[in-house]
Amino acid sequence: MTNSYLLSFITWLPAVGAILILALMKKDQSSLIKKFATAWFGLDFVFSLYLLTYNRSAGGMQFLEDHQWIPIIGARYQMGVDGVSVLLIVLTTLLGAIAALSSWEYIQKREKEYYVLLLLLQTAVLGVFASMDLFLFYLFFEVSLVPMYFLIGIWGGENRLYAAIKFFLYTLVGSVVMLLGVLKMYFLTQDASLTGQITQPMIDALAGKSQAGQMVMNTWNVASHGGTGTFNIVYM
Repeated sequence: MTNSYLLSFITWLPAVGAILILALMKKDQSSLIKKFATAWFGLDFVFSLYLLTYNRSAGGMQFLEDHQWIPIIGARYQMGVDGVSVLLIVLTTLLGAIAALSSWEYIQKREKEYYVLLLLLQTAVLGVFASMDLFLFYLFFEVSLVPMYFLIGIWGGENRLYAAIKFFLYTLVGSVVMLLGVLKMYFLTQDASLTGQITQPMIDALAGKSQAGQMVMNTWNVASHGGTGTFNIVYM
């Protein structure tokens, strides 16, 4: 099913909850914030359970979404999941609810900021697992590092500042290497000698489903007509 919007709904629901906490709740309403955030995490988990309707006999990428995003570089807002991604998303939403519930007694300062960052972190992690566009994947991955840095630096253990700085430095190096790899693969999708060897049956075999394969090829056709490469993960 194309443009089912289910993955976007599950991914962005925690971010909506973070915005509601920021806009509608005061810092001294710690009890309300904790209850609301935990319930919101639980709601996201309930919606993610629908992904378990994934058709295992058909396999491949399902719950597809495809929208134009940044045409000048060929990046698109594309989402889809295979069987592994389904399990990772459901596990992430479950752990989010458990993390929120287990933080009730441990987190005794700046509860509002904590739960906002936790909700934003869940959105970023879910986006990583649901992305079918490598540029979108990279963006979600980098954004996830920001709330994680503050969660470690503010609410971590005794050596939290050291741990936060170490986390930042290691991820910075990894992010630069990843970015170089993404760009290299992107430029390879503009190499006619390579792309000319890619056929629809090959894409269908990789995507695992003809509908997903057709979306991948349509993405490539749009990119080639626009004179750009493509960030589609299956094609790359």
